[in-house]
This record gives sequence, C-alpha cells and structure tokens, in this order.
Amino acid sequence: MIETLSYAWLHDAVSWLLAPALATLLLGCAIAVVEAGIAVGERFHGLAKLGASGNVAHVQAVARHRLERADLLARIPPMLGLMATIIPLGPGLAALGQGDPAKLASAVTVAFDATVLGLVAGIGGLVIGKLRRRWYEETLEAMEQPMEQPMEHSA
Repeated sequence: MIETLSYAWLHDAVSWLLAPALATLLLGCAIAVVEAGIAVGERFHGLAKLGASGNVAHVQAVARHRLERADLLARIPPMLGLMATIIPLGPGLAALGQGDPAKLASAVTVAFDATVLGLVAGIGGLVIGKLRRRWYEETLEAMEQPMEQPMEHSA
C-alpha cells in the first residue's frame, strides 16, 4: 500500500513534466531557426565588422557568448527530447496492459515526435556551433596576423 502511494505521486509528478518539456522543445526548435539566421548574418556581415574593429578581446567575448548559446542548443534539446520520449511511454504501456492499444499508439506517436524535435534542435545547435567556432578562429587569426608581422620585421 505504501509503495503504491509513493509510486502514484511520483508518476503524477513525472507526467506533469511532459507539457513543459514539449513546449521547451518547440522553443528550442524556434531558437535554432533564429540562431541559424543570426549565424548567416554573422558570416556575411557581422564577423567582418567585428574583425575591422581591431578589438581582439571584444571579439573573443562575443565569440564565447555566441558559442555558449550554440553549445547549449546542441545539448539541452536532445535531453528534453529523451525526457519527452520516455514520459508518455509509461502510461502508454500501462494502457496496453489494460487492453487499450490506441492509447499506447498515441503515446508512442508523442514519444517519437519529441525525439525528432530534440534531435532537430540539437543538430541545428551542433552545426551552428561548429561553423561559428571555425569562423571566429579565422577572424581572430586574421586580426592577429598584422600584429605579428611587425615583430618579424624588427627581429
């Protein structure tokens, strides 16, 4: 009896997490689209402007901030997708045990959709992060080259 009560509140608490996880996954996909647009603008306009400023510390700070956003985008949505995959499967399997395969089918559909959303947002974050890392490294190298050349001539 005590085990049944403890499992009931745990199941209710975990079930409550499904809606926020799905909402956050949708938000993660939207953020991935926005970040992709920002990255395109960065590549064709923003990086040249940053590099022309000549302020290496500022470029490093901007790069760190933007890379952290992309890294979070690459990591968090897949975890939320896994959460939103597992959460509906418990009630779905319980429904199957009670002879309701339609409820299991619905739960599996939600689970697979959540997995896909998490992976889409995560892949977007991973690709954006890799591209940004390379772009910022190239920009910083280009900014540092003129600083190194006078040293070579004076030696």
